[in-house]
Amino acid sequence: MRPKLYLETFGCQMNQLDSELVLGQLHAHGYQSVEDRDQADVILYNTCSVREHAEQKVFSRLGELRQRKAADPGLVIGVIGCLAEQQGKSLFRKYPHVDILCGPGELDQLVTLVHNAAVTAAGSRPPRQLALMGAAARRSATLAAAEDRLELLDLSRSISPADEVSQAYVRITRGCNKFCTYCVVPYTRGPEVHRPPQNIIDEVKKLVDGGAREVTLLGQTINHYAYRHGDGRVTTFAQLLYQVHEAAPDLSRLRFVTSFPRDFSDEALAAMRDCRRICRYLHVPAQHGSDRILKLMNRGYAAEQYRQFLSRARAYMPDLCVASDFIVGFPTETDADFADTLQLVQDCRFKNCFIFKYSPRPGTIAVKRLADDVPNHVKRWRNTQLLAAQQEISTYANRLMIGHTVEVLVEGQSKLVSKRTMPGTVELGWEKRRLDPSAPSTPTTQMVGRTRGDQIVVFDAPSSLKGRIVEVQIIDAKNLTLFGDLPQTSLIGDGGPLPTRVAS
Repeated sequence: MRPKLYLETFGCQMNQLDSELVLGQLHAHGYQSVEDRDQADVILYNTCSVREHAEQKVFSRLGELRQRKAADPGLVIGVIGCLAEQQGKSLFRKYPHVDILCGPGELDQLVTLVHNAAVTAAGSRPPRQLALMGAAARRSATLAAAEDRLELLDLSRSISPADEVSQAYVRITRGCNKFCTYCVVPYTRGPEVHRPPQNIIDEVKKLVDGGAREVTLLGQTINHYAYRHGDGRVTTFAQLLYQVHEAAPDLSRLRFVTSFPRDFSDEALAAMRDCRRICRYLHVPAQHGSDRILKLMNRGYAAEQYRQFLSRARAYMPDLCVASDFIVGFPTETDADFADTLQLVQDCRFKNCFIFKYSPRPGTIAVKRLADDVPNHVKRWRNTQLLAAQQEISTYANRLMIGHTVEVLVEGQSKLVSKRTMPGTVELGWEKRRLDPSAPSTPTTQMVGRTRGDQIVVFDAPSSLKGRIVEVQIIDAKNLTLFGDLPQTSLIGDGGPLPTRVAS
């Protein structure tokens, strides 16, 4: 019987991609995924250490497994990803029932680690398995990515139309060289390594052939991409965008995250403008609005430079949607510093912002050099004020969308329960059906999707439209969500006409 595997993922899109890749490897070696942790023979947590909250969730999960491990010594428990790399062997001391630690730079070894931990005499303790980069063994930034074992992990992925995968991630760089003082990523994922462009193109084409309609290119600072060929040529990020766009004409949408504001070239902005299937969306973390705090963070730019970058980007693409990240309560942050951040948010008019309270990350420069001296209640207040400011901006921008028709990639069933019921319909659980018996009886469900600008849209539609691209007319809006109506229209690009709407 195939061993059962449970994997839970925390953190960013890079972690989601890592989980997808290791699952593919484990499935190929006979493991079967299950959704119920209690049914699993192997339990893995793919972890994040960027925020303290994500760490605490993992620690809670591990604590819950103590008794089960005592009752079932053959159960294999593994911690993989950034938390494993950052905490190292100390996790074995804190949680002696854990069998596997594997950092994100060693995931190519995970199948062997799981196999070694699982193959043991009945009733005996599986040997502990460890694969971490360590500070002295970071992967070389000059290592040709094609020779890197992790490159084989990326290239090993498989997809077919039967998988019904409409959205997919493709990594173009690994690691980070920025060393922002608050961030653990350079220590947990190592230095920047850029993948060969042809490998990236081949992977995108494979995904499109397998049914993907949207591909998101991933990198910690993605616009740093610059692959140096053996003959001295350099493929820049902008050139890569042009090449992927041209090589995959059947790909409906191409997007990328996350960008670093200081080094975004006009050539890359022109590629976004010129290639119609590249989404006009940027996620560009600013992190702060105070030049003093930005310097302490080692961000390498001033707030005015960030404003100038956005002005330049919007000059290329007036319809550009921009999201950002901010940290409040960074060490020594004053009321005046926070006021600068608030002003930057008000000036830049972001689509949305991800706002976090500063939490010290072990091993970072900030922890070594700066005391965490902003009280928690002050962090909470500033966090609330910044969220409120962004909420007002987002609500205003979203309400301007009312009456417009937008292109939406349908992601699936919405977790929101709409408070509105269309006239002439009755709600039956998730489904809505017309009361008029002579009307078409196609049931609809509350579905959710995203625009090309990454705006969330909720609307009633047949559940069969999951993974399709449709046109939706916006009829209402809140700060984080657009509400739409699906007209009698045709699918964009493929699929034929939509079913007749069931609501009058």
